[in-house]
Amino acid sequence: MEILKVQNLTKIYGSGLAKVTALDNVSFTVNKGEFVAIVGASGSGKSTLLHLIGGVDKPTSGKVFIDNQNIYDFDDDKLAIFRRRQIGLIYQFYNLIPILNVEENITLPLSLDNRKIDKEQLNNLLQLLGLKNRQHHLPNELSGGQQQRTSIGRALITNPALILADEPTGNLDSKTSDEIVALLKKSNKELNQTIIMITHNMEIAKVADRIIKIEDGKIEV
Repeated sequence: MEILKVQNLTKIYGSGLAKVTALDNVSFTVNKGEFVAIVGASGSGKSTLLHLIGGVDKPTSGKVFIDNQNIYDFDDDKLAIFRRRQIGLIYQFYNLIPILNVEENITLPLSLDNRKIDKEQLNNLLQLLGLKNRQHHLPNELSGGQQQRTSIGRALITNPALILADEPTGNLDSKTSDEIVALLKKSNKELNQTIIMITHNMEIAKVADRIIKIEDGKIEV
């Protein structure tokens, strides 16, 4: 079943001599439960694409359908709510709240939404992430890998339609990178979570079900 449809997506910055086409008429689909890697060199347009899919930025033209809803038909408030509930974002630099512990960082999207925390789900997620014995620790008491696992937990806690991971291993050593990719694969298989991962590393991309290559704002066919 199709969960994501990207249709003729274009993003242009600037005008005249300063005009830069970051994305050029990009179209593709992703099925529910699929793990897709988007690869490309720095400046290829892959991060721009991820931000447009996630509703963080708006396209110059084109559409993004998530669960058959064009997210750019939403006003800003509705888009913010949709993004919080249906899109889990994982960044390279974790973006954890320093004064919140692991459990509080993971459950932050639920707290912002005034939603009740399912303790059983939380405990199962902490076990999956290998963070059960770190749930009351602050970010500065964690390793880089533990911080990234916390950010993955924060993305998973709402059972979103999509997980979008932007270079999730870019700030980690090779051993920890392998562990994070394995964890993403595990959440994909065990939780049937749909994942789109941006990376410049082809070896990391190979764990995905499908690889989309992007260069100069276009998908390579």
